[in-house]
Amino acid sequence: MTDIKALTRENIRSLVPYSSARDEYSGEGAVLLDANENPYNGPINRYPDPHQVELKKRISAIKKVPVSNLFLGNGSDEAIDLLIRAFCEPSRDNILAIKPTYGMYKVCADINGVEYRDVLLDDQFRVNADRLISLSDGHSKLLFLCSPNNPTSNSFEPEAIKELIGRFEGLVILDEAYIDFSTRPSFTLELERHPNLVILQTLSKAWGMAGIRLGMAFAVKEIIDILNRIKYPYNISLLTQQTALKSLSYVAAKEKWVKNILEQRKLLQQKLSRFAIVKDILPSDANFLMVRFDDPKSVFDFLIGRKIIVRDRSRVALCNGYLRITVGSAEDNMLLINALNDFSSVQSSRIPKMQHP
Repeated sequence: MTDIKALTRENIRSLVPYSSARDEYSGEGAVLLDANENPYNGPINRYPDPHQVELKKRISAIKKVPVSNLFLGNGSDEAIDLLIRAFCEPSRDNILAIKPTYGMYKVCADINGVEYRDVLLDDQFRVNADRLISLSDGHSKLLFLCSPNNPTSNSFEPEAIKELIGRFEGLVILDEAYIDFSTRPSFTLELERHPNLVILQTLSKAWGMAGIRLGMAFAVKEIIDILNRIKYPYNISLLTQQTALKSLSYVAAKEKWVKNILEQRKLLQQKLSRFAIVKDILPSDANFLMVRFDDPKSVFDFLIGRKIIVRDRSRVALCNGYLRITVGSAEDNMLLINALNDFSSVQSSRIPKMQHP
């Protein structure tokens, strides 16, 4: 059994959290003279609920996870940063991760002065549990695993994930930002079995709310209590809470968006595979495709000229030649295909014709 208290930094264990006015009173219909707020310009003159009670109830009902196992942050990045600050002693502890993966794990580790140890995926973009665990020592506190992975777009085998959760002596942070587009179920169903598991999800992808910056962390109550203790008091604004509550009412719309994206992902992959300039398309469990081109820079620059923006991942480990293409609307995707048709025509016209005697 993982000892969460022993993993936690000593200063965090003894920390007395800030108590805000809204911690001490959260009722409605009162004359509020306790928080030095402006009495005018309601409702945004009031500080937001620091515990996001109503929003957490809505998310709990959708995700089938108790409120006590849910933390809300300013994007998943806040949860990533807080986990490192809560459990990793700067200049002493270390973090394990795969490579390539989401870049903010290393950025947050570097900001917090925590050593970051990563291991390459294999040539099929699979994780090797033995190699990853071999990097650990008595100061390894967190292991980050993104599945479906960004940028490789694949999900890892559930048994490999369970093996890492079982063998690693710290916390395993499973980032499921793209889980709604995967054929594999979320590990939120496994929370009760694994007290050292933290699952990250987001409203940015399937729910179409990237602009409000709202991320979720699911874990045992002991870990959630620690994150709530060290977060800033009003980390989720009133406007964000209101917008999320409204959008989360439209579950059917979200499911339709996901269905459309999955259909478009399949069509886009089929159309892209017909181009001679395309050399590989990785299987995807996400809302994007990793596509390898003969000359990715020329393709990228040509698309930029058409105001079609994709992401060149050629400098990322194991991703040389790959452009990351988000699955857009049917109209967006057709504009992309038409542009690639034009690029292919230009390239063909530049190939010198064989001269016959």
